[in-house]
Order: sequence, then structure tokens, then C-alpha cells
Amino acid sequence: MPRTDCQGILSELGGALSDMALARRSEYRVSADIGGTFTDIVVAGPDGQCLTKKVLSSPDDYSRSIVDGLASLLSDHGIAGVSVQEIIHGTTVATNAILESKGAKTALITTAGFRDVLELRRLRVPQLYNLAYKPPAPIAERHLRFEVTERMTAAGCVLTPLAEEDVIHAAKRMKEEGVQSVAVCLLHSYRNPAHELRVGEIVRELLPDVHLSLSVEVLPEIREYERTSTTVINAYLGPTVRKYLDSLELHLHHAGIDAPLRIMQSNGGVMPARAAGDKPAHIVESGPAAGVIGAQVIARRSGLGNVITFDMGGTTAKASIIEDGQVTRTTEYEVGAGISLSSKLVKGGGYALNLPVLDIAEVGAGGGSLVWIDRAGALKVGPQSAGAVPGPACYGRGGVDPTVTDANVVLGYVNPSELAGGTLKLQPDRAFDAIEGVANSLGLDVYEAARGIHQVVNANMIRAIKAVSTYRGRDPRDFALFAFGGSGPVHACGIAHDLGIRKVLVPAAPGLFSAVGLLEAQIENHLVQTFFTRLADADVTALREVCREMEARADQLFSEQPSDPKERRSSWMADLRYVGQAYELSVPMEAIPTTHADVLALGELFEEEHQKTYGHRARTEPIEFVNIRLVARLERPDREPIRANTVGGAVVADRRAYFGGGDRGGLLTPVVSRSQLTGRVLAGPMIIEDYDATTVVPPGSHVALDNTGTLIIDVTQEG
Repeated sequence: MPRTDCQGILSELGGALSDMALARRSEYRVSADIGGTFTDIVVAGPDGQCLTKKVLSSPDDYSRSIVDGLASLLSDHGIAGVSVQEIIHGTTVATNAILESKGAKTALITTAGFRDVLELRRLRVPQLYNLAYKPPAPIAERHLRFEVTERMTAAGCVLTPLAEEDVIHAAKRMKEEGVQSVAVCLLHSYRNPAHELRVGEIVRELLPDVHLSLSVEVLPEIREYERTSTTVINAYLGPTVRKYLDSLELHLHHAGIDAPLRIMQSNGGVMPARAAGDKPAHIVESGPAAGVIGAQVIARRSGLGNVITFDMGGTTAKASIIEDGQVTRTTEYEVGAGISLSSKLVKGGGYALNLPVLDIAEVGAGGGSLVWIDRAGALKVGPQSAGAVPGPACYGRGGVDPTVTDANVVLGYVNPSELAGGTLKLQPDRAFDAIEGVANSLGLDVYEAARGIHQVVNANMIRAIKAVSTYRGRDPRDFALFAFGGSGPVHACGIAHDLGIRKVLVPAAPGLFSAVGLLEAQIENHLVQTFFTRLADADVTALREVCREMEARADQLFSEQPSDPKERRSSWMADLRYVGQAYELSVPMEAIPTTHADVLALGELFEEEHQKTYGHRARTEPIEFVNIRLVARLERPDREPIRANTVGGAVVADRRAYFGGGDRGGLLTPVVSRSQLTGRVLAGPMIIEDYDATTVVPPGSHVALDNTGTLIIDVTQEG
């Protein structure tokens, strides 16, 4: 008997020790970021050191490049899939579904009389004098938009009871039409959700297999069109995103990797894959957000609070602004119809998405952007791209049209032999042939044509940087430029020179930096609730009650995933405006107001922000509360800082680079690895080759390496 008990104890102890060993091994964190040309994989160990891999994207099935690339990287370094603690993914699947109109067949249930909100929109057009402009077709077609009898007042009182038979009839019609997803948005449901919740119950009962989106769960705030549009977008994306994430998790499982999958949100936080499937509207700008979060962390470690991020990849260039160490978010965003933009002035070109997103401006300019001559004989670059297939001419994969990358090869900026540590061999002769065709059309030699292409694409990308700085009342000369992406460091110094920016930062692993940024992101939940009242008349008790309800909702969301309450942090924002204004500005609330004086103090913050954004303030005008916003996040202070590899690939002999005409043409330029700059300040011209990207330092500029592995370039403003 004692022997049997001892055996049992030893067995249990062995199991416990095995679990402990597994827990100790399960310390690797993985990120995967999909781009138009490359998919980037980063594995961070328990000490924060990173392993990286860049593979060509697989447009036919993006999950394949993730799983194959990750399995290869783990195998190369002898890491078992069971040792992976979590996988964080930045995905373009939601964006692509909208841009390519490949979402689910979606229906809308709304209050009687509001069927055509999606058609009427805000009567805004992006082309002021184009009388023939046609807005994009609504996502939910008119015959799939159903009215139900009900009405709430703006105060949340029942004016007309819900006619449940209307909902039942609509559900039957949807089933006949083969609807895959349903959006429900009733008038004033943000004040009283009772009718909308009941509609949801009926739809779930009669159509259990459809994806259901309720506006009170997606966006409980005022503005009927924006709330309806956002809810419909969420419904439209639901089945597509859920199918993709389920497929990715299945492929990972078959590869022996069963770690939790988390998805980057447009607002800069991450969320569980299941939550992303339920609320896919939150991940429309998933990929670009990661780089901004990573830049915020690196800039803070480098002692800089004000930076403009510049991310140039294979197909697009993106810019965002970090001010006083804080990222900038907006809810005025439009997606679809070939665009994704945030602008207070240009509206009506896409579908309104009023969820918090990082304020990122994007233009169709990347390394794969195609070069062409318009009918007037002017040189143009983009927005069309060669993508991963067939790619630039120098890739030798069938592409023959000239691209920005081909121009950079001709200029000597990019290694003419290989990229990505030798995994992608280049054929420079094809680049010269492609650019020569442009040169002949313009009557220039091939180097002048290539330099012209470089400058034109720089001008295109400056538009994005001005969109988040100059057009927001900020002077870019007061900021440093933080450049990353596979092509960003090649163009950063030229752009900084043209904008009068004197400092450029290039982080370690710049070509994979968005994937590195994914590992810096925290789990976040962003909540909003309309609280409509004049500031002077605000009921502090009612305001505190709304805040407590929002905290309870955040606690519920955190309860759905393992978390330590001690790691939870909350930050509050108030959306305010002058009475009579159509749109508001967000200002921080340091804490939930406890007195009326706390509420009135928000008015001064609002006026300061109004002055900064618009150049004036109206001191005598009354101010009103519109929305309360809560960002609830999990912060893990014991996590080791991410340290990307600073060792470059094999560096070849110095090569000639063309920086312009006269004495700047054909300069013999040193080519070095990042690690060779340790403890030194070197003058340009210089080319710094990393495994995943190339940094070009022009003549007259100086470069050094700081203690974070970041290149700090002082840009000359001469020439």
C-alpha cells in the first residue's frame, strides 16, 4: 500500500514537473505581418532577443506564407512549436475584403423610415466640382435592408413599441435570400438598447448560422449614418475574417503550434482571434498600426517624444504622428472605394468607419510601385504596384515594367545582387533595361531618369506626411522622422531634407519593424459611450455612473481571457465641441471627474487643442460633452524589451551611387553593416545594409548608432 501511494505521488510530481518545464520552455513570442510583397516573421526569446525571417507573401492563401515561414524559422533554430507562448498577427484580410468587395452577403435591419441612411450618407463628396461623381454602392443592397416598426426618442424613451412580427418577417426573407451576415442598427439605441437587443435575440433564434452585429455592441454613439455604416462593415467582414482566422489556427495546429493567436487592432492594441472574428471592424487597419506602436516604444527609449513615422513597403507608404510620446488616434476614417484615409475635409469617397484607429495617412507608393508616362509626357509613379508577383523587373520573376525598386538599383542605393540576406537574387540588367525605356521617353540618361523617379515618389510620400502634420496644424520641422519598412530607409533622408526635418531614426530590423512592433503592443479594449450635455450643465453623478458602466464592460471583456487585475490600466478621453459644431475633438481625462470643477477643466483642454488644430479658439462659445472614451489595457511591466538583431548581412565592396547631377553623381560610396557603426559617428555618403532593408545616408549627413541599435542620422539641409 505505501509503495502504491508513493508511486502515485511520484507520478503526480512528475506530471507537475513536466508542466513546469513546459511553462519554462513556453517563453517564445511570435509575430507575423503580411505585406503586399513580403511576409515578415519575428520570434522573440525570453531575453527579448529576436530571430527574423522574411519570405515572399502567398496572395492565393496568406496563411500559407505565415505557417511555412514560421515553421522554417523555428526549425532553423531548433525551437519546438510547443515552446511558443503566443502569436500576434497583423493582417490585411479585412482591408482586402472591403477594397476587393469580397465580404459576406449582408442584410440590415433598421427603424422604419431609415432604410436609406447608407445611400444618403452625409451628402459629402471628395471631388468638390465633379457633378458626375458617384459614391460607392452601399455594402448592404437595398433589397436586403429591412425596416421594422419601433421608435426610441433621443432621450431613450419608447415612442413606438417594437413590432416583433416585422423582425420575424425580415428574418424569413433573409433566409430566402441566402444572407450570411446581419447588421442591426435602430434609431437612438445608444440611449436605450432594449429594442435592438430584442431584435438580436429573434434573429439569433431564427438564423442561428448567420453572423450578427448589433450597433450597441459595435458602436454605441450618436450619428446615425456613421453608426449604421460601421455596424454594416462589421457584419460584412465577419464571416470572411472568421473563416481566415479559423483556417490559420488550423494550419498552425497541424504544424504543431497551438499557442493563442492574437490580432493587431487598428487602434494599436491586440485582441484575441475569437474577438477579432466577432468584431472584425476593429482590425481594418491592423498591419499599419503595429509599426506606429513599435516606433512609439523605440522613440521613447531614444529620448524623443515627437516623431513622425514613415513606413514604406512594397505597395504603399504610410505616415503617422507621435506627439509628446503619445500616438494619435481618430474616429474620422473612411475605407473602401480604393482608399483608406482620415480627413476632416475630404469625405464621401469610402464607407465611414467610426471606431478608434491610429491616425495613419496612406498613399499608393512603395518599392513595387509602377513607373509610367502620362498622355502629357509627365513622369508618374503608382499607385499601381507590381506586388510580389510578378514583382519589379530586377526580381527576374516575369515583371518587365519599371518600378521604384528598379530605379533604386540603378542609382546604386540597393544591393544589385540580392535582398533579404540572399534569399532573393536580383538581376540588375533587367532593372537598367526597364528604366532605360523611361529614360528614352523623357530624353534623359538612365541615371537622371532613375533619380527623377526617386524624387517623384518622394513627393508622393510627402503628401502622406503632411496629411498627419501640416494639415493637423503641426510643423514637421519640430519632429524627427522615424523610417522603417523595406524601402523607407532608402528614401527617408531625401524626404526629411525636403521637409526641413533634421533628424532621421532607423530602428534595428527596419524591414521587419511592423512585425517587431506587434510584439510591443498590449492587449487593449477601446469603449465609447455617448454622454450628450453642455459642459456647464453636466451632471457629475450621471457622468460617473456612465464611467462605472464602461469599466464593468471592460472587466467583462478581460474576464474572457486570462489576465491579472493588477496589470489592468485605464485611460479616459472626452469628446468635446463648441455648441453648433458638427465634429468634436478628443481631450484626455486624467481620472473620472469627481466635481463640477473637474468637468469644467476639460473645457480649457479642449480650447487648447482647438487652438493647436485650427489656429483659433472661441472663448465666449459654450462647450458640450459628446462622448466618453475608455482605453482599458493590460500592461506587463516584467516583459523584457524587444531587441532586434543589429548585425547586417554580407557586405559587398563599396559601390557607386548617384545622388544627383554635377559633383553628386556617381560617388564611390562605402557600404557597411549596422554593427560597424558602434561607437562611431560617420559622414555620408554611406549605404548601410541590413538583412531586411537598406539605409541611404546622403553626402553631408552624419550617422551614429545609439544604445537601442537605432541609427540616428543628422540630415544636412544643404544641397
